[in-house]
Amino acid sequence: MKNTILIALILVLTHIPMSLLSKDSPVEKFSGTLIQGGEYTLIIEGYDWGPAVGRVVLSMGEQLTEVSAGDYTVTARRYTEYTQIPPEKASGDRNVIYAYVSDEKGNRLQSGKNITLVLAVGPDLAIGSPIQYIRNEKYRGNYWIDYELTITHKLLNKVWDTEIGRIRPLIDSFDLNGTFKDSNGITMSYASFSPETANEKSPLIIWLHGGGEGGTDASIPIIANRAANYASDEIQPYFGGAYVLAPQCPGAWMHNSDGVTTHGEEDDIYNKGLMELIRNYVSANPKIDTNRIYVGGCSNGGYMAFKLILLYPEYFAAGYISALAYQSQYISDQQIQAIKDVPIWFVHSRDDGTTIPEKTVVPVYNRLIGAGAKNIHFSFYDHVTDITGFFGGDNYYYNGHWSWIYSHANHANFDFDGSPVMLHKRPVTIMEWLAAQSN
Repeated sequence: MKNTILIALILVLTHIPMSLLSKDSPVEKFSGTLIQGGEYTLIIEGYDWGPAVGRVVLSMGEQLTEVSAGDYTVTARRYTEYTQIPPEKASGDRNVIYAYVSDEKGNRLQSGKNITLVLAVGPDLAIGSPIQYIRNEKYRGNYWIDYELTITHKLLNKVWDTEIGRIRPLIDSFDLNGTFKDSNGITMSYASFSPETANEKSPLIIWLHGGGEGGTDASIPIIANRAANYASDEIQPYFGGAYVLAPQCPGAWMHNSDGVTTHGEEDDIYNKGLMELIRNYVSANPKIDTNRIYVGGCSNGGYMAFKLILLYPEYFAAGYISALAYQSQYISDQQIQAIKDVPIWFVHSRDDGTTIPEKTVVPVYNRLIGAGAKNIHFSFYDHVTDITGFFGGDNYYYNGHWSWIYSHANHANFDFDGSPVMLHKRPVTIMEWLAAQSN
């Protein structure tokens, strides 16, 4: 009788579900002995600033109907053989902001054998990121790193420290195994997405990554700066379902034959092979509408997207380019005339210190307008800010180079003079506009 009263009192004080207090549960381990070996699954999602572990699913082993977030602590450890991560970013606590009963994929249930912890994420919480930007003698760019969590139930002393899987929404819908060897012997990786649609023909959205996403892991170009969002339920309906192709070069799109960055003053080593890759992909997917092929990119990729438009103006129905790195001084008046009829929407920030707008996008835009271009738009932001409102809104400044945030989030909706971009007498966003362009 006394034992029953004691257990009832514990339930009242701690809100532990009765299912956790069966004769086989770890209630006997209140002495401090940790019960380790619990299994968890990471859920990694893309945010405006990059990827983060926003949720973790715990295997409980028995049926539950309720859970309290306050019962759990989470610590993270980040490390890689490629570099030494600063201590303050290598390990630390993860704040648990919510918890719910779920299935093994993190979908909420009224009753289930798993729980999902929702973890705090943010642009300044490096401890939440499973990738790391590395720059040293051997490596340059974003890389997946080792990411380990230790989750502890504070009352039951139960520990989950064994990862059994990762769920990456949107990324998991891409084929990450694409490779192509061009006529110069250069092999490029690529990620691709095929829409589920009954349409006879569907458009193709091509995204070209920035300088930090080169390499041989095709997941990096679509997660390091949220380019996977072009396959999202938010953007796909504008196109009635669209293919998405994200090629990846081994180095940087702007490299010349000596591996030195060019801003347009000389030829790069990738544009020819990249066009071969694109044509090969289109040929292998006959349901692509060849009159609706769109090319875009940021920074290095913005340079390359613009380079392809210069070389093949008749091939692309439109371009969407953020943080353009191609310098105007290396573009001839004849080239401007040749592309003035190609619809292009530029996105840039005035405080971009990497692709300085006065050298790149501002004169290029003005020259196109001066040449008589009728379907050229330019969203010129003062700063790149928090468009979610969660981290300070307009008072939070990202790096001014990160203007691709406005493209991936389909946020850009105004022209160089501040007026809304109009289509069929109504204001539109960059993706709505893009979807309407056709050769």
